[in-house]
Parts: sequence; structure tokens; C-alpha cells
Amino acid sequence: MSTAVLVPRPEAPLERRLANDGFEVVRRLDAAERIDLALLPSVEECRLLRGAGHHLPVIVLGGPDTDAVDRIRALEDGADDVLARPFHYGELLARIHAVLRRVSPEPPERLSVGELAIDRATRRVTIRGEAVALAGKEFELLVKLASDPYRVFTKEQLLREVWGYRSLGRTRTLDSHASRLRRKLARDGAGPFVVNLWGVGYKLLDG
Repeated sequence: MSTAVLVPRPEAPLERRLANDGFEVVRRLDAAERIDLALLPSVEECRLLRGAGHHLPVIVLGGPDTDAVDRIRALEDGADDVLARPFHYGELLARIHAVLRRVSPEPPERLSVGELAIDRATRRVTIRGEAVALAGKEFELLVKLASDPYRVFTKEQLLREVWGYRSLGRTRTLDSHASRLRRKLARDGAGPFVVNLWGVGYKLLDG
């Protein structure tokens, strides 16, 4: 399931970049069953949203003249963060992820996906009770995919959130780690795990 972001005014370049990073962009509060975060163009719109009883996370994208007083007012009126234009898209993306982490519940220490079990505290992975030895980034990639097993995570998301890459360029790092992880999890007919959607990204389970 993708993360739904409310962008109430048309902003084609921003919408394209958000969509490329796996977000579902919506224009109206009633346009989606669930909205995870709102990108609002002003403090006034944030105030109206809160006044209407909506509690979803908000980042206010202020104008170039946004100053400290404006930022304080936005935070006092219920914004979770403020970013003045013009901004670097990478910074906005980092702030979106930071806000979502703050408002999201802490992931469980143990994840179970069918025959696959993951203990985050001990970094132990088992399939049908048998241990599977994973390298550090293989484990982190598995945890990320297992956090939402049927969701397609784009390559850009995984490279940023698992490897911390800011500039993506051309790299086979993700594909090589995903391939090794898939082979290690393919035990006695288990799975298939780590499904590759060519040109898009990966998800843990097919379906």
C-alpha cells in the first residue's frame, strides 16, 4: 500500500517526483480512503484543516519570504514542519520521511510473514524454524520489505531509506543485494520472496 500525500493545488513537477518515489498524490481530502500526510501552501490552510478536525500530519510549504515568525506561527497552528520555497526536493523528501516516522508507531520487534520470521532485536531470520544467515544490508532490506509485504517499494525509496543514498545515479547495489537475499530465502520451496517488478522496484510477496 502506497503512502498517500495530499497536494491540494496543482504542482505538476512536485507531483511527478512524489509519484516516482512511490507516493500516491491526491488533491482532495475525500479523494482517498486514507491520507498519510498533507503538503499545504500556507499557514491559513493548515489552520483551516485543523479547525475542521483533521489530524493528519502537515508540512507547510511557505513562500520565499517565510521567516522565523511565520514558522513559529505555523507550528503553533498545528503544522508538523515548515519548509520555505524554493527548496531542494531531496530535503522535502527527507522531511516527509522524518514526519512519518514521528507519527508512525514503532515497528514491532518481531515480524512474521507466512513461513518467514524476523527478530529485529537479535537480527535473527528463520524460515520454518531454520535460521537464515544474512549480511547487514540484506537484513535491513528484508525488514523494510517485510514492513508492508505486498507494497511495491521503488528502487529510489530503497536506496535512500536502506542505504542512505542522496544522489542515486546508476548503481547495481540494490539489485545485487535483492538477488542474494532472494536466493538465501528460497529454502525448500519457500516463498517466492523478494519479487522484482522490472523498472519499478521490489516487494516481499507476490499477490
